[in-house]
Amino acid sequence: MKLRILALSLLLGGVTAAALAQAKPQAQDEEYGRLVKEWTTQPEFMSPLVDHLPKAPGVPTVKDVLGYYAGAPKKLTRVADLGKYYRALAASSKRVKLLPAGVTDEGRECLVVAIADEETIRNLDTYKGYLAKLADPRGLSADQAKQIIAQAKPIYMFTGGLHSAETGPPEMLMELAYRLVADESPLYDAIRKNVIVMLNAASEPDGRDRYVDWYYKYKLTEESENDRTPGPPYWGKYIFHDNNRDINYSQVTMSNWLKFYLEWHPPIMHDLHESVPLMYTFSGQSPQNPTLDPILYAEMPVFANFEMTKMLAYGMPGVWTHAYVDMWSPGYLGYMSSNHNGMLRMYETFGNGGANTMRRTTAGGFGAGGGAQEPPLAAAPTAASGDAAGGRGGRGGRGGPAAADTTAPAAGRGGMTTREWYRPVPPPRALTWSMRNNTNYMETGVLSALELTASIPKTVLENFYLKSRNSVDSGSKDAPYGYVFPASQKDLTRVAFVVNVLRKQGIEVGEATGEFKLGAVTYPAGSLVLKRNQPYGRLAKILLEKQNFPSDAQTTYDDTGWTMGLMSQAKIDEINDKAVLDVPVKNIAGMYEPAGALKGTGPVTAILHNGSNNLITLRYRLKDLPFDAIEKPVKVGDTDLPAGTMLVASSPRVKAEVEKLGLQAVALGAAPDVKKHAVDLPRLAMFSTWGSTQDLGWVRYAFDKFEIPYDLIYKERIRQGNLRAAYDVIVIPSQGGRGGGAKGLIFDIDPRPGKTFAYTKDPAFPTLGAYGESADITGGMGLPGVAELDKFVNAGGVLITLGAASYFAPETFITRTVDAARTTAAFYAPGPIVEAEILLPEHPIFYGYAERVVPVRWAGGPLLRVPAEETRKSVLMRYPGNDSSILSGLMRGVAETRGRPAILDEPVGQGRVVIFSTNPVYRWQNLGEFNMLANAILHFNDFPK
Repeated sequence: MKLRILALSLLLGGVTAAALAQAKPQAQDEEYGRLVKEWTTQPEFMSPLVDHLPKAPGVPTVKDVLGYYAGAPKKLTRVADLGKYYRALAASSKRVKLLPAGVTDEGRECLVVAIADEETIRNLDTYKGYLAKLADPRGLSADQAKQIIAQAKPIYMFTGGLHSAETGPPEMLMELAYRLVADESPLYDAIRKNVIVMLNAASEPDGRDRYVDWYYKYKLTEESENDRTPGPPYWGKYIFHDNNRDINYSQVTMSNWLKFYLEWHPPIMHDLHESVPLMYTFSGQSPQNPTLDPILYAEMPVFANFEMTKMLAYGMPGVWTHAYVDMWSPGYLGYMSSNHNGMLRMYETFGNGGANTMRRTTAGGFGAGGGAQEPPLAAAPTAASGDAAGGRGGRGGRGGPAAADTTAPAAGRGGMTTREWYRPVPPPRALTWSMRNNTNYMETGVLSALELTASIPKTVLENFYLKSRNSVDSGSKDAPYGYVFPASQKDLTRVAFVVNVLRKQGIEVGEATGEFKLGAVTYPAGSLVLKRNQPYGRLAKILLEKQNFPSDAQTTYDDTGWTMGLMSQAKIDEINDKAVLDVPVKNIAGMYEPAGALKGTGPVTAILHNGSNNLITLRYRLKDLPFDAIEKPVKVGDTDLPAGTMLVASSPRVKAEVEKLGLQAVALGAAPDVKKHAVDLPRLAMFSTWGSTQDLGWVRYAFDKFEIPYDLIYKERIRQGNLRAAYDVIVIPSQGGRGGGAKGLIFDIDPRPGKTFAYTKDPAFPTLGAYGESADITGGMGLPGVAELDKFVNAGGVLITLGAASYFAPETFITRTVDAARTTAAFYAPGPIVEAEILLPEHPIFYGYAERVVPVRWAGGPLLRVPAEETRKSVLMRYPGNDSSILSGLMRGVAETRGRPAILDEPVGQGRVVIFSTNPVYRWQNLGEFNMLANAILHFNDFPK
């Protein structure tokens, strides 16, 4: 075994290099030692922890099962083979147990591997029970907690492969698992004895297989940054990097991981990513969410600095911390740990977006040389949809599609090769980088983290317990003490959305068993009460409170605002009266499902439009029945029927659907005498580029959840023409690249001379061709496609554009009198929630909206303008643009939005273009805005002429 001298030990009780050298010698895999040395491009990119591989009788290495070692050039492992290796490992050793964690959209397994000494694995459920008690310490005395900590062991859980182009972590984790099982040296004995290590095979199994297929088909020949090729148009079913922004855990796979976390309560969760050189270890930098426990902010840099110290002592350059990701947004997947009183860990390791050995540069600023960074497919990704580690993800809408990346200075102060206190040994400016280098860095880091954990397991457990206890205590001592969801509000389906997200996160919500009074407000029985004196009471506060960003001068990595009540437009009262803790409630055991109701009898059923998004689901479920909608509010008997209320012939089938969907309806003796129109269902299409399917994926997801049928069409169908014969409505979700303008939609992925990139069904690459096919994904619709969309609108079609896509119609002159401008460089608005003023409340788009000023999420869309004479009839909603209109989060330069239209309805020829500068479908969060899009679809042919 090759041992380099450690310049600094700082082991805090851990195992020194000398102890490793004195350990009983174990037979070594000589071929491994020879090959990894060959694959490692410079000696300093290796450490003594990974330059050898011990042999253990009966325990298979990765090569024994798969035919190659982890980190081998041009070798990536599909999900089935990842599982194959872990099953072989588990079959060989009593130190391993496999734990299923559900299946993905496409039916692949989510698999967790648990590794510890035999006694621990044999009694794994007992240790699981200890952690559950520490996670919910209510009823535990201090002495009882100490007794549990003395017996318990921390789970340290690694997750890798969340972003599919970040290909290294699933490979490295196989080798790590083998070492943890097979190595008999003191370091590994200490880890197995004191820590339960868990790791997943791949965090996004569907995307893993699709990317591996694409890699083997198109990316094997890449040798440098200059010849990198486009990535696949899809990873998972709906989204790319936003699987790390799924704050509400809407996606099946992300929900699986949350459920697993809440079952096992790992005190440490370590998410392995790839982007910046050479390895960044997260220390929880500012801005920090102030509601999280201060203990978290103290323990994170201890681990980061320990890892950096160890790796620098091994002579490994380019290891750094601090100046990258911050702790403001709670929406990243790994934050399920810190949100639930655990400790979040995260790495970004340099990678090549595959297993090729490549010539690379590292001298850029933010994301420079980003290892897993997809090459810009059309140009740089928009600020509303780019991501440091993927080229087409979600950075939260940093203030407009043309906005500069203001995080760049903090990420490197001008470059990744500068020496800083947090980066004492920068990487070289140019280097040759391999998958094995990536494996060496990542594996050395995680072994150092496990070494530290094994040396202080009781401290880790005690901190986990204290953070859980402090959360309970905070809810009893600090206002707000709770939240109330009044049962008197007209639409409870949006309340249910919020409550069920909270319940999925393990937050307790109760239903009041009787009427109660808090201060001057009386709440009816059935109102929902969230009391903050519970283990996840701090998380509830983070999700429900207004976000007050700490400083206008600071920037952040993602969104600054996410207040759930504002995003859903549900009434949620923040309670500063401690008496809320004594309100009698019956805790909701599972999910909250408000009962719909149909009152009275009569031949006509009127389904009230109170703003529920489920109304469009009802219309599609009953698509064979004729519906009318009333255009003005009217009172019938004791019931107020708001505008947009739907009328249909009464039947048991109608009643059943109303009740299932949580809607409110009344049966009438006759249809009310008020102006009405038929609610026709359009032939609907959704347009997608091939190079920017991310934000569009959220719209697809929403349409699928609300059961809205549509055709997903691409450049091929647009170019074919004759669109009006096939469709009544075409929706273009926020997308485009190229700074957010029309160019990205029109030209999409730049063609490569002499190359085509087919995304079609292929028996050799079975995951390709999902969700659409193309003989060549490059090229875009081109100007001929623009002409076809112009013909579609002029022939009577309705074109609806959202967010960044709303530059398209003005910039291509489909809407000839609309101007779409951009914000200035001084403007900065990473996803705040702001006010919007409804100017034409009688317009069908606003059915279900009782207020004239509503909260919307700033989407980074265009600053729209129309001639003064058109304003009165075409501007449906506008931004007030005042400081007071910023409801949550940060908007710097709000005056630039003042008076700008938020929604336009522009007649063009026989049709119309509906332009949302907002994005009413953002990451399954702003459900309060979605109803505007739903109304636009349902009433597509009944807009005012």
